[in-house]
Amino acid sequence: MTTTINLLPWREERRKRQQQEFIVLLVMAAVLGAVLFFGWKSVVDQKIADQRARNSHIQTKAAELDGKIKEIKELKTRRDELVARMEVIQSLQGNRPTIVYVFDQLVRTLPDGVFYSKLSRIGDLYTINGIAESNNRISRLMRNLDQSEWFKEANLQNVTALEDGSQANSFTLTVKQASPTSNNEEEKQ
Repeated sequence: MTTTINLLPWREERRKRQQQEFIVLLVMAAVLGAVLFFGWKSVVDQKIADQRARNSHIQTKAAELDGKIKEIKELKTRRDELVARMEVIQSLQGNRPTIVYVFDQLVRTLPDGVFYSKLSRIGDLYTINGIAESNNRISRLMRNLDQSEWFKEANLQNVTALEDGSQANSFTLTVKQASPTSNNEEEKQ
């Protein structure tokens, strides 16, 4: 009598059970991996969406600021134009009485025996054409102009004897206009 024990079914059952446990663990690992992947993907997608929203907000604010900067530049340009106009108006108002003083000084510096025939002005430079009874009177006129607080740098351009046989000469001289305030400032320096 021989006893025979068959161990194959027990081993086969154990192998099936281990295989089923392996498959269950593999499926659980796959499900866990999928859950982790989709969780990570949703977190990353949410962060990307948040960053895009921030970028959009920044771009909107930057566009608003660019508009304000442009408006500020336009306002500065207008302000500069207005300031320039005000300065021109102030200089015109300040120089208005100057011409009266200039003509007054032209008369006060004129010695006897000298007559103006033409007076022209370009900027601050006056050109005076006239007739003088002698060269000494022309010299006296130039000294008077240099001593005046309204004129400086009198310069004789030419002297021509008149052809009528008299001692008189025609002359041309230039003189620069000065203002009494600039002369006082130059003396202080």
